[in-house]
Amino acid sequence: MKLSNKTQALLELITPAVQACDVELWGLEFTPQGKRSLLRIFIDKPVDETQPAVVVEDGEVDLGRGVGVQDCVRVTQQVGAILDVHDPISGEYALEVSSPGWDRPFFHLEQMQAYIGQTVALRLISAVDNRRKFQAKLVSVDVENELVQVEVENQQVLEIDSHNIDKANLIYQD
Repeated sequence: MKLSNKTQALLELITPAVQACDVELWGLEFTPQGKRSLLRIFIDKPVDETQPAVVVEDGEVDLGRGVGVQDCVRVTQQVGAILDVHDPISGEYALEVSSPGWDRPFFHLEQMQAYIGQTVALRLISAVDNRRKFQAKLVSVDVENELVQVEVENQQVLEIDSHNIDKANLIYQD
């Protein structure tokens, strides 16, 4: 899960602005699309169901259940201001801010550790076992050695180098 130089530069630029909004920067996607690029930022906030509901300064009720609309608005305003000042994206661009959602994309191996035992979708750069796309059960994540183990159909376990992963996301199941 390697980031392009442009994505890494944007990540370094906007991380402090996102953190100032009391949310976690889950990841970002930058897609140059000719004259109009797309910058998609994913934010997350821990779920704490033990906390009582609180009405925050803008009138939204914070139930302690993750990202709300106002979190997205605050991050959009903060990041938009930073991008206006530093102008790192040439031409027009669209800025989207959202939670990672039920089918959350993974940007770092550490993020995957919390989802061991669940189904993930992987798109690989080079084929493993003659396949580049998998939907498989996540068996283990070895951050130190940068390896992921997944169980595919017929209970076969494959070991995948994290540098061979182009995209990874959770598959939501009831």
